[in-house]
Formats: sequence, structure tokens, C-alpha cells
Amino acid sequence: MRQATLTRKTGETDIALSLSLDGTGRYDIDTGCGFLDHMLELFARHGRFDLTIRAKGDTQVDDHHTTEDVGIVLGKALAEALGDKAGVARYGSTTLPMDEALILTAVDLSGRGGCYYALDIPTEKVGTFDTELVEEFFIALARYAGITLHVRSLAGRNSHHIIEGAFKSLARSLAAAAAVKEELAGEIPSTKGVLE
Repeated sequence: MRQATLTRKTGETDIALSLSLDGTGRYDIDTGCGFLDHMLELFARHGRFDLTIRAKGDTQVDDHHTTEDVGIVLGKALAEALGDKAGVARYGSTTLPMDEALILTAVDLSGRGGCYYALDIPTEKVGTFDTELVEEFFIALARYAGITLHVRSLAGRNSHHIIEGAFKSLARSLAAAAAVKEELAGEIPSTKGVLE
């Protein structure tokens, strides 16, 4: 079973998270940040990941610490659930339309965490959520999951649509990259013999 259960407690946040890569898209998420909850629910459903998150953070300040720290813990859970990555496809990419928005994500389970972010989000907020935090989340996720992540907007005017498209596209790209391929029969998809 490719799954992980993690906790992380700091002076700013207290997070408990469980993830199953081979799920059905079930989720139970409460981060204290409504917009982030919505994006993570979409992520779980579109990746068919089972995901449970309970987070308490200093949201009286803003959503920054909670958003970044959830990205850290989810990234660590992905890395743990993927294990040595034997038999996985390794790469995944999705171009996803969300109404007028068109979002591209590409993922490599390289072991080298890096986020190459080019979302053009026209507003500073969606509701009370600071849209600059989307980049912070993706950076934390990529760094701690050890994945190479490219995310860019090819079109879009509505900030909610652009961000929603990014989370859905990422979920589908990750699911494709993490898919176990029968023909690989447990091989590590790298000439180095490791993905780390």
C-alpha cells in the first residue's frame, strides 16, 4: 500500500495528514483556510488520492504559514508513499481547461525538488485568500516531495479558475507520474538506478 501518515507541529501550525496514492478520491480536509480546503479537495478528487488533513494555524495573522506548512507535509507524505518509486511511470503532464483558463502542469518524480512557476493570477485575493500563497504551496510541495514541477497558465482571466485549474492539473499529472506500470515490473525508471 502506497500511503503515509504524518504529523508536524511548530510554533505556527499543527498538522496531521494521511495520504493514499491508490485511492478513490475520498477526502476529509479542514485547514482553517476555506479556499485552500476547496483546492485540496479538488486535488484529492482529480488525482484519485485519499486525503485527510487536519490543520490548525495562526490564521489570525494570515493564511501564509498554514498554506506553506500543508504543502510541506503533503510533499513529505508524497515522498514517503512513493518509496523508491520502483515501477512508476515517473513523468506526467496535463493541459487542463477550466472555463476560460488553460493550465499546464508537468511533473517528474526526479528526486530533485524544484518548482518552476509561471501562473499569471490577475488579482491579489480570492475571497480572503492571498493568491501569492499558491506559489508558496507549490514550492513547498515540490521541494519536500522531491519532484520537478512546472506549472503555467496558458490563458485565463479569472483568478479562481486559474488556481482551480492548477490544482486539478497538478493532481492529474501527479497521478499519471505515480501510476505503477505493469511493463516496468518494479524497475526504477532511471539509468542511474535511483530516483533521489
